[in-house]
Amino acid sequence: HPDFAEIDVRYVAADRCIELKSLKLYLQAYRNEGVFYEALVNRILEDLVTVLEPRRLEVRGAFSRRGGLSSVVVAVHPDPGA
Repeated sequence: HPDFAEIDVRYVAADRCIELKSLKLYLQAYRNEGVFYEALVNRILEDLVTVLEPRRLEVRGAFSRRGGLSSVVVAVHPDPGA
């Protein structure tokens, strides 16, 4: 069964920004890939940090209810705990 999610990307740009169409195509590449929620959110964060080198970036994945449970996974750069 497919999982559905709302991916929210918020960032404070440094020298680069991302074109909305490019971001959409990048996210659509994950449609048929089997991956854990946490791994997906972390991978998106890492890829965007590598490309954009932002001052701050947050990726939030709100995943649809499955088996009575819903999940929200958040990854932030720079890590506030570091």
